Amino acid sequence: MAKEESPQVTRRTTRSYSSSNNATESTKPIESYKPTLSDLGFRQQLLSFDDLLSCFPGRHTQIYELLRLLGPLNSPMFPILVYGGPSTGKTSVTLQVFRHLNRPFIYSSCVTCYSPRILFESILNQLLFHRKNSGNSYSSVKRCERPSDFVNYLREALESVIGNLKENSGKSISKESGQPNGTMIYLVFDNLERVRDWDKSSLILPFLFNLCDILKMPEVGLIFISNTAPDTYYLNIGYVEPIPLYFPDYTEDDLRQIFMANQVNRKLYSSFLDVVLRPLCRVTRRVDELSAAFSSLFKKYSEPLSDMQVAPNEDMKRKLFGHLRPHIASSLNETFQVRSLPLKAEANHETKKKGSSRMLGIGEDFDQIDFHMSTSAKYLLISAFLASRNPATLDASLFDSTGVSDSRKRKRKASEKAMEQKEMAEQELLMKGPGTFPLERLLAIFQCITSLAEDSLDEEGSHEVTIGGGGSGLMSDVLLQLSSLCNANFIIKGGSSCPLEGSTRYRTAVSEDLALKVARGLKFPLSKYLYRR
Repeated sequence: MAKEESPQVTRRTTRSYSSSNNATESTKPIESYKPTLSDLGFRQQLLSFDDLLSCFPGRHTQIYELLRLLGPLNSPMFPILVYGGPSTGKTSVTLQVFRHLNRPFIYSSCVTCYSPRILFESILNQLLFHRKNSGNSYSSVKRCERPSDFVNYLREALESVIGNLKENSGKSISKESGQPNGTMIYLVFDNLERVRDWDKSSLILPFLFNLCDILKMPEVGLIFISNTAPDTYYLNIGYVEPIPLYFPDYTEDDLRQIFMANQVNRKLYSSFLDVVLRPLCRVTRRVDELSAAFSSLFKKYSEPLSDMQVAPNEDMKRKLFGHLRPHIASSLNETFQVRSLPLKAEANHETKKKGSSRMLGIGEDFDQIDFHMSTSAKYLLISAFLASRNPATLDASLFDSTGVSDSRKRKRKASEKAMEQKEMAEQELLMKGPGTFPLERLLAIFQCITSLAEDSLDEEGSHEVTIGGGGSGLMSDVLLQLSSLCNANFIIKGGSSCPLEGSTRYRTAVSEDLALKVARGLKFPLSKYLYRR
C-alpha cells in the first residue's frame, strides 16, 4: 500500500547505496568491488526532465530554481541552503536533480554522520573511492578529527578527482558508460540542523559555511539541506551567506496528486481521499505521517469490498464512508504526533506503573492525556495557557532571568478586603474567559519554562533526552508547532488587537484540567506559575 501511495522515486539514494544493492547476495562481490569515478554519479538510469517534474507534484518552482542556481555545466556557483519543514521533498528533489543532470556529487547526512570525525571521513572515503569492508577492518582511508587536517586531505582528494574528471571530459563517453558529466563536483550536506547538537558546533558550523572560501576551488559547489530556516544559522563571523531555497508545505491539491500516483484503482482511492484528506491535512501535511495514516485507513475503507477493482457509485461511497467514519477520529489523534526521545528511566517507570496497575485491576492513568503530542508542543501549549491566564504586567515577577518562578513576592498574608477583591476578580475572570496575547509574549514565556526544563535535566545528569535539540533547536520549530496547535484548535488565532501594533494575537482554548494533565506529563510545576487573584 505504501508503495502505491507515493511516487516511485528513490529517497536519499546515493551511489554507495545503489551499488551495494547489486551485491547483497554474497559477501565476496562487496569486498572485491572497487569504487570508480562512476560512483560519484547515480548508477541508475538517467531521469528525463519531464519525469523529474512528474515525480514531484507541487515542486516545479523549486526544481526550476535549483537548476538555475546550479547553472550550466562546469559553471561556478554560490553555496545553496535548501530549507523547509520535514517531509517536504528537499533531499529527494536535490538528489533526483543530480540524477537528471548526471553530475558528480558527494552526499553526507548529519544523521548517520553524527560527529565531525565521521562526517569528515565519510566525505574522504567517497572522494578517494574507499569502501569499508572486512579486508581493511572496516576502517576509513584516513583518520581525520581536526578541521585543519580535513581541509588538507580534502584539497588533495578534490584535485585528484577533478583531474580525472577533466581527463574524461575530453574523451567521447557514451551515456551508457555511467560516467558523470562535467568537471564540477558538489558536496551535499543533509540534515544540517543536527550539527548544532554536536559538542563543537560553534566551530563546525562556521567551518562548513566558510569551506568554499577556505578551499578557493571554483570547481567545488556546496549545498546544505536543513529543516530549519537560515535565521537559526546566523553567526557573528564573516562568510558568504548561502542562497536560500525554500520548500513550503504541500497544499491539499499537491498531496492528492502525490497519493494518487501509481494507484491501481484510481476511482476507489479518489473517493477515499475525498473523505480523509481534508480532515488529516488540518492536523499535519507531512507525507510520511499521512502515508502511515492512510495505509491503515484505506484497509478499513475497503473492508466491505469483495472486488478491489470496482468503481464505487454514490450509494457505495456512502456505505464505505459509514464504515470508515468511526476510525477517523482515532486516526486524527494518532497522526498528531511528533516524536521525541523520552528518558529511559521515565519510560521504565511508566512500564512498571502500567504493570502494577494491571495487577491491581486499575484502568488507565487519568493524569495522562489521551492524544499524542511532541514535547515542544506541550511546552508551547503550557506557555499559551499561562499567557492567557496571567496578566502581562506580572511576567517579570513570575519569571526571573533563569526562568525560575519568584514565589517569594506572592507569600504575603492577604487581608479580608484583599480576599473579597480576589473573589470578585476570579468571577470577573470567569466571565471574560481567556485573554489574548501577542506572539512575542508567547515566545518569551516558552523560552523561560523550557530553559527551566533543560536546567533540571542537566542537574539529573541525563544526556538521552531531547526536547527539540537544545535551546536553539527547541525554538527552531516553534512556529511549526504553533501552526499545528492552531489547526487542532488548542490555540485560537485572532482576537482584539491594538491597531497601532498591527500584530496577530492568540488565545488558548484549553481548560485548566487539561493544562495540568499536560504539565504533569512533563513534570512541570504549572501551579507555581499561575497567578491566583
